[in-house]
Amino acid sequence: MLILALKLILAHLIGDFIFQPTKWVKHKQKHKYKSKFLYWHILVHFLALIIVLQFNFNYWLGILIIVASHYSIDLLKLNLKKQVNSRLLFGLDQLAHFVIIALVICIYEPYDLSLNFLFETKTLLFITSFICLTQVASVIMKTIISKWDLRDFDNESSLKDAGAYIGILERLFVFMFIITNHWEGVGFLIAAKSVFRFGDLSKAKDRKLTEYVLIGTLLSFGLAILFALGYEYLMDKF
Repeated sequence: MLILALKLILAHLIGDFIFQPTKWVKHKQKHKYKSKFLYWHILVHFLALIIVLQFNFNYWLGILIIVASHYSIDLLKLNLKKQVNSRLLFGLDQLAHFVIIALVICIYEPYDLSLNFLFETKTLLFITSFICLTQVASVIMKTIISKWDLRDFDNESSLKDAGAYIGILERLFVFMFIITNHWEGVGFLIAAKSVFRFGDLSKAKDRKLTEYVLIGTLLSFGLAILFALGYEYLMDKF
């Protein structure tokens, strides 16, 4: 099953990411089903499937399902382009393709599709930790540091919500470093962030911004370490 899955995924990656020039994407977005590149794109997927499956036509039904569904999904994506957020649309598009691939694999090599593993204690603990690292920690930090006012500093050159995303990513990295027993990675992450923020901090008119960033960073890392240690402690209990 794993070999078949890898072959089908490889064919998808070849068709969707390697042999799909930006020119094709723009032409498809403009002309939709009338775009010749839409059909060339589907042909590339067909050829990629034939090659990675080593011209084994015992998989003809799976190839037909993947190619036909890919055309339908891509056409739907093109028509929803202006109505749905592009990032969300990209995610849903890829998810739909992988669901089809999973169904095709199930046709040839049946496997249990049970979702009971989602309700196992360890899975629930991991999901809970993930939520704590992202949304819960963000709210805690926002509540704590809201007492300090930084309106004196110009934020026009800053990306929207960049700070929040950076905080979430750094906490996830810290969490993964700790639960995989790579504490040195935490030190590397702190050093890397310090280097990137050095320019901002050295140009500050006074110590306010420096102190604000330092408090936010230490608080973010502290929460990540706390949640990671809590996760490891509870995992040892199960």
